[in-house]
Order: sequence, then structure tokens, then C-alpha cells
Amino acid sequence: MTIAVTGATGYLGTHMLLCLMDRGEDAIGFAAEGELPPALAGKVTLETVALDDSATLSAKFSEHRITGIIHFAGDGTIPASLIDPLKEYERTLVATLTMLRAASNARCEHVVFSSTASVYGVPDRMPIREETPLNSISPYGAAMAMAERIVTDSCRPACLSTAILRYFNVAGADPKLRAGEAGHPRHLIKAAAQIATGILDEPLKIYGDDYDTPDGTAIRDYIHVSDMAEAHAAALDHLVRGGDPVILNCGYGEGVSVRDVIEAVQRVSGEKLDTMASPRRPGDPPILIADTAAIRSVLGWSPRYDDIDQIVRTAIEWEKKDGGLAPQ
Repeated sequence: MTIAVTGATGYLGTHMLLCLMDRGEDAIGFAAEGELPPALAGKVTLETVALDDSATLSAKFSEHRITGIIHFAGDGTIPASLIDPLKEYERTLVATLTMLRAASNARCEHVVFSSTASVYGVPDRMPIREETPLNSISPYGAAMAMAERIVTDSCRPACLSTAILRYFNVAGADPKLRAGEAGHPRHLIKAAAQIATGILDEPLKIYGDDYDTPDGTAIRDYIHVSDMAEAHAAALDHLVRGGDPVILNCGYGEGVSVRDVIEAVQRVSGEKLDTMASPRRPGDPPILIADTAAIRSVLGWSPRYDDIDQIVRTAIEWEKKDGGLAPQ
């Protein structure tokens, strides 16, 4: 079986390729732009294909005899999607439509779609079960929810088996430091790690300290990026074995507040972080925690890095190694 990983040069895609390489799988990376990190370059083929070029992508899928696809639809964020919603919808939906058309044309067999917990919005119940109604409060989450619907509707008649994984807050870096989150920070742990290592010389902004939570800050379910990749590989294994289509949460089922993260970064780095209270950001729910019973039972998946200190430590070590600013 040859596996295609789309969005291969991004944060999630590179770790997915590392996971597949470590498993001895035959994988091909696909991306609209960018390069693979040195650990993958020369070992994994990278095909550069525009997001809207289904004809070229179909031809490449056929050429490489792709049977399974792990699709990372976009590399967006909630704040960016609020600034330019049209860009978010276009990037996520066009990339997904192009992939699905190519998969159908090339007669691929399995699709794992990487979605997000942002599709839920502000649920009434915590932890969040997969059957919770989708009610996103950001264009980022809404675009992913639309893409999920497109995947579900189009894969059935195309005889593509599907798994949709709604990942929660992905963070950290490859424990062997072969890859990590590159560029300027877009997420809390990345920003805190850069401040702790002196790459950024500024206070860490706490967006909202008046939430109805124990310490007033937002609570998230953080998952190490390598565990995220292994969960997606397990989902593909499930489909290859003939498993039914599934929609599964991808997290640890544990809540970590912003202040908990700050304490973990200080504990691991030995550095005191200056912080600054800032207003809440639109599109940020107060709490997001996954109910992970389904992914553990259906896929037999068990995380390896289920500890906030481990996640933070890999993020900090990556910043020390890479400087954290080089594009990926």
C-alpha cells in the first residue's frame, strides 16, 4: 500500500510522514508549496501540486499507485479565519474537493480526513462526545465542518472508506527533534516556548482571564503532535482491515488551562515567564476537552506522550535546536 499525505510540508503533515517512515510504510508527500525537513528530504518523495489542480493530482495518485490518503486540509487558525473568512473557506474546501476528485479518479480506496475540535463550537456537555451537534463559532471550524460533510457525502458513492479525526490542541515536536512547528507562534505552547528560550522578547499574552473556569483562563485538551500522527495511522489501519467509516475525537480527555501551560513551561525551562492579560479573542470557547472512549476502543489507540511536561519539553527543545523561525 502506498499512502499519500497531503499538506505534507506543514506542521501536521511532516510529523505524519515521520510516523509513516518510522513504521516502514511507503508514503508520498503532496503539498502546494514548501519543502520537507532534512530528516525526510531524500527519503520521502514530495510532489508539488496546486490546491485546485485535480487533474495533476489525479495523475500523480495514479502514477504512485496511491491506495490510502491522509488529508490535512489546511494550516489555518481561528484568529486568522476571523480576519479573512473567505481565504479560510477557500483554502480548506478547495483543497478537500481537489483531493476527493483526484482520489475518485485514481480509484483510491481509503481516506483519513484530519478535522478539528473547532467544529463543535461551545458544547453544552464536557467532555465532548462525537455525536455532539456541530455549531462552530469561527470560520475555521465552520470550514472544517463543511469539509467533513463533503467527505461523507462524496466518498460513499466513490467507494472510498473514510475516517474523520477531530483533533484537539496539537502541540510539541518530534521527540527526536527531526521536525517541529516552524515560523512565528500561532499557538500558546509555541509562543511560551519561544519566550522561555529567548527567541521572543515580550510578555506572553493571556487572552481572557475571566472565563468560568477554576483559574479564569481557557482550558484545552492538548495532544502531542506525534500521538496525533499515530492516531491517524491507526485510523488508516482500521480502514484497510475493512473497518466501518468512523468519526472520532483525537485528544487525551484531559483539560489543561493557560496558567497550567505557563507553569509547565516555567517548570521545564527553569525560566520565569512574564505575562500580560489581554481581552478574550472571538471564536475561543472557554473549555474544550475530548471524550476519547471511542478512539481508544475502536482503533485500539493509546497515546505515548500523554503529559503536558513532555509536550512542553519537546516544544522547548525544538526551539533551542531550530531557532523556531525557519519556514517548513
